Amino acid sequence: MPFTTRAVFLGLSLPLLACAERRAPRAGAAETGQSALATREGYLPVPDGRVWYRITGSGPATPVILLHGGPGYSSFYLKSLDSLGLDRPTIRYDQLGSGKADRTMDTLLFTIPHFVAELDSVRRALGARRVHLLGHSWGTILAVEYYRAHPGNVASLVLASPALDIPAWERHARELVRTLPDSEQRAIRVREAQGKFDAPDYQAALSDFYGRYVWRHPVQVDLDSTLATVNEGIYDYMQGPSEFTITGTLKRYDATAFLTRIGVPTLYTVGEYDEANPMTVRRFADLTPHAEIAVIPGAAHITTWDAPAEMLAVVRGFLRRADSLPRSM
Repeated sequence: MPFTTRAVFLGLSLPLLACAERRAPRAGAAETGQSALATREGYLPVPDGRVWYRITGSGPATPVILLHGGPGYSSFYLKSLDSLGLDRPTIRYDQLGSGKADRTMDTLLFTIPHFVAELDSVRRALGARRVHLLGHSWGTILAVEYYRAHPGNVASLVLASPALDIPAWERHARELVRTLPDSEQRAIRVREAQGKFDAPDYQAALSDFYGRYVWRHPVQVDLDSTLATVNEGIYDYMQGPSEFTITGTLKRYDATAFLTRIGVPTLYTVGEYDEANPMTVRRFADLTPHAEIAVIPGAAHITTWDAPAEMLAVVRGFLRRADSLPRSM
């Protein structure tokens, strides 16, 4: 049930995880499925606005916060990971400007430091001292940069379909464009030169690219909700007009030099047909101490749609193993 405006601001002083625990079913009931999980949702104040959040579950294990991609999209496509709440509080939220969060077109807010501060506001409001972070795509940048700023607050990292080397991402995306039919490649070249990204032939080529390398089996209702609530202003400003035409502020982002300094258990996941590129993700894993990698068969970029059961099992197993390790790991 959504909070009233007054209850939103009380969230900063009354840890919301405790509220979820009071609503939780007994452990035995949780095993019956997601419908048995305690759930609470509402709005939290963060710097310059409010974000929408949803807490599922209340188990004793360390909480996990889910960080959606985009930037400028929403958490609808991560809904299948709410089932992690069988083990632990699982927090899914829409970043400022996106999804159900407050809308904004203020480009001064569209920065990595601002989104890191926003995430820390969510963590503090939830009353969680240490959390697992699961980021997808742009969310992996947010997860890594949060860890860089606040390493003591992070128990582990799940970096799903990571976008941690944007120059390499763009080079690979351009290689994938060359797998499209000649007519679509021609449309992309012509419309990019003209700057007419809304042209029907460009949009058709973009749709084909998405159907091959972004999602193969979308959940239609969640895809509709995602597209209806996207903030294209954030995406265009930070990313650009498409997945393979990157002109935004993230164009030169590259965290690979920092990966050797990550000191918490880390899981990389990537789809078999993922635009994030399994070879690139293997390189990330090789650079990261204590890292594991899982390639999800048959999946493209949004593995939570293309292979939800496999993705959930991989993440759940990793988080359980991470919980069992000593903190010095």
